[in-house]
Amino acid sequence: MDAIFTEALTKEFDGFTAVEDVNLHVAAGQILVLLGPNGAGKTTTIRMLASILRPTRGRVVIAGFDASVDPVAVRRSVGLLTEHHGLYTRMRAREYLRFFGRAYGVARPEADRRADELLERYDLGESAGRRLGEYSKGMRQKLALVRALLHDPQVLLLDEPTSAMDPASARTVRQGIASLRSAERAIVVCTHNLTEAELLADQLAIIRRGRIIALGGPHELKRAMLGDPIMELRLSGSLDGAVRLLPPGARPIESGDTWLRYRTAHPEVDNPLLLQALAEKGMAVVTLSEVGRSLEDMYLQVVGAADEAEAAPT
Repeated sequence: MDAIFTEALTKEFDGFTAVEDVNLHVAAGQILVLLGPNGAGKTTTIRMLASILRPTRGRVVIAGFDASVDPVAVRRSVGLLTEHHGLYTRMRAREYLRFFGRAYGVARPEADRRADELLERYDLGESAGRRLGEYSKGMRQKLALVRALLHDPQVLLLDEPTSAMDPASARTVRQGIASLRSAERAIVVCTHNLTEAELLADQLAIIRRGRIIALGGPHELKRAMLGDPIMELRLSGSLDGAVRLLPPGARPIESGDTWLRYRTAHPEVDNPLLLQALAEKGMAVVTLSEVGRSLEDMYLQVVGAADEAEAAPT
């Protein structure tokens, strides 16, 4: 069973459609990254998943609970981090977390134990006695993440989890999110940070103007949008006819004096054949590696294709 399931999820505000026909399936153990620019519908989607907003139409099921039937059970199953986390600035961290532990129904000893563990994990242990009004923006963001994790939720919804953080804190939080993968938990991360998306995503959903325009694994989407992998061969000497040694399935793209790039749909087959042919010719290979293609390249291709389709005359 999917930990997160949506069907034709749609939200309209006074005639404006913020989210339209979003279908998601996220299994426990997976991180789905919802990627898109500001205003694309990411936060509205998260709020419907958390049963904070009621959909105009469509269906949301979280951890087996239908949001239209049992929204309270959905909220109990979710840990939520939003951009505006509303910390009580006169409280201290442990006092604040103890308050939310009661709200979540977590017994005080267990809430205190988890609070201490999470504060240390996110480098907040030494500042736990300070009032939250003294915290930096990054510290407040990390504390809000600790709050979201306090009741060990089955579903974790994170809206821009590293916004306002310095690079070191952002790295700590990204590593923390990656470590939260488990057979019992599904995670959705909303971001417009492409580096963050590439580091975290098992599944990637690109949302534009409220609609999902691409959905799949990062490698799968790169291949679909950018074509077959590109390999780069470098020799210790001249190519000297190496292009003619390429297997039939490999297509040369460009070359220099000692290097060659080619595309292949089946590198696991073509690369060994090429290496064997080069060895038989006594040609020394320095490296044979895949040319990296960034998530940014794929994202721009997807969005550009959507823009062209929208602009095309009907």
